[in-house]
Order: sequence, then structure tokens, then C-alpha cells
Amino acid sequence: MHACAHQVPTADNPAARLGAILGTLALAGRDKLTLSASPEISSVGLWIEQLIAESTGKEGKGIIPIAGETLGAPSVYGDDRLFVHISVGSIDADTESKLSALEAAGHPVVRRTLHDTLDLGEEFYLWELATAVAGKVLGIDPFDQPNVQESKDNTKHFLEVYKKEGELPDQELGAEGHGLKAYCDAETRDQLGAGVSLDAFITAHLSRAHAGDYVALLDYIQETSEHEQVIQAIRTHLRDALHVATTTGYGPRFLHSTGQLHKGGPASGVFIQVTADNAVDVPLPGEPFTFGVLKQAQALGDFQSLSSRHRRAIRVHLGEDVSAGLKTLLEIVRSGFPVAQGTTR
Repeated sequence: MHACAHQVPTADNPAARLGAILGTLALAGRDKLTLSASPEISSVGLWIEQLIAESTGKEGKGIIPIAGETLGAPSVYGDDRLFVHISVGSIDADTESKLSALEAAGHPVVRRTLHDTLDLGEEFYLWELATAVAGKVLGIDPFDQPNVQESKDNTKHFLEVYKKEGELPDQELGAEGHGLKAYCDAETRDQLGAGVSLDAFITAHLSRAHAGDYVALLDYIQETSEHEQVIQAIRTHLRDALHVATTTGYGPRFLHSTGQLHKGGPASGVFIQVTADNAVDVPLPGEPFTFGVLKQAQALGDFQSLSSRHRRAIRVHLGEDVSAGLKTLLEIVRSGFPVAQGTTR
């Protein structure tokens, strides 16, 4: 707090410097803030992700935080990246080698060093102030979250429909196969083609990701180590094959973080919402619907918010076997987008 106080000259203020870097590079096209950290504080990326996404993603602007995406070779990245690494003590040799290679290739790299894990409090404060500065540079109000309430309102609407009709409304079926179904809005179905195979439908959707875009996996499934491993394999393959940034988040919690960015930020996202049948459902006391119906309504409400803004989005329903469905999705991605040899991490 002392280092970032208003009496400190701006050039010597670490939060002002970081905020100026974030905002200025975003305006210059490097709006994919790619975060990495030492293993003992690896989850700090998720905290920074929600701070940056919810604070800056509005009015068609925003910084897209990329958390949990492993560092790769320079060849897998476009020119839309800013890399920030946060280490506890010295950076390990392997990570430093990768960061140095990225710098040599022309990518901007910021290194933040903590003396020990107790310095996280300082880091939190610095990022909060830096985010406010970045918002000023971008010309937006970083203390507003206009699109979070919208998804809540959509969810309430779908729950009212369920109360009256006993079921949630259907979406347009784009394609099905391998036990999976892909849903979308009418506009997307017309763009991707009706009557095509599931593989072709998903491949055509992801092919809409171009330089400067990002692919987001919106996962309305249980967070387990097994599921996470496959999801990370999907996003890494897409990064290496398409050379675009990737994000992933579990619903409905991401609605209060990257959800604001998805709707209010730049229209550079290509979204795959992932849903599945409920293995176990739980009644909600005092309500005529279950927890599973509530979760499904939240997914539909989020999708409607994306659709109303003509965001590129589909929903892939995995069915009963979530693990098998995710692995099928991974195989479709691998088959549709082969990675050139020598470009993987």
C-alpha cells in the first residue's frame, strides 16, 4: 500500500506500471493476458482471472485473462499475447527458459516475484489497483458489472417457464452423433449447415475462430480431476492447432467472473457450452424444481445472453457418461484440427 500510495511518483508505482502495461498493450491488440505461476500458488491465476474479466469486460472492450493454459513454444501463439508469471522466489529453470524464448520471439513478458506465499496479500492489492488503472486506460468503469444480472434474469425467466409447463424449452438441435448432441440458435444452425454430422458441425463451429479470437469452454459439469484432465487436453490442442487463446470455467460460478467478459467484452470469443445429464439430482425445498433443473436453467440463461449478442456459441450435451462424452469431444477436436509436428508444447 505504501509502494502504491498517491504520493509515490507514477513511474515508481508498481501497480500503476502494471496497469499501464495491461491497458496499453490491450489497446495495441495484445489483450490476451496469459497468466502462469509457481505451483504452490497456481490458483492465483483464477483469482486474477475473475478480477480482470469482470472489471474490464464491458462496452465491447476488455482484457481476456488466460489462466491455467500451460506455457508453450512461441510458435503456438499469435501476436495478441501478454505473458505475466508470478513466482515464489526464483523462477524454475524450465519456466524461465520458456519465458525467455517468448521474449526472444517478441512477446512482452512481465515477471512478478514474491518472497514467500505470505506476499500474496501484497499481490492481491497490487492487481486490484492495477486493474483500476487498466480500466482507466481502456476508457471503461472497472467497478461496474452490467451483464451479470442479465444472466440471472434469464435464469428466472426459464424457471418461470418450468413452473408453468413442467419442462424447460428446447434449443435448436444442430447435430448429433456418438451419443452427443449439439444445440445452437437458429442463426448458428443456418451458418453451420443443417443435417451435417456432429463432427462436421463442431469442426465448422471452431473453424470460425480466427487470429485474435479465443475459444472458451463453459463447463456445466462436475469439476473432477478426470474431467479437468480431458478439458485441459482439449484446450491445449485447440491452442496448438488454431493458434488462438483458450479459456475454461465451471458453471455457474464463472458467470460472476469471465461471464461478464463473454457478454460485455469484445466479440472475439468462440464458445462451447458443455452440459450433461444429472447422475444424481436433489430437490430444492420450497421450489417445484430440482437443483438439476436450476443448473440447466442457468446454462440456458447464459446461452441466451450470448445468443442475443450474436456471439459464436454452441452447446454440446454429453449425455449420461460425462467422461466418455468429454473424450469423444477431444477426439473430434483432434481429428478436425491436426497439429503440425513440432508446434506442440
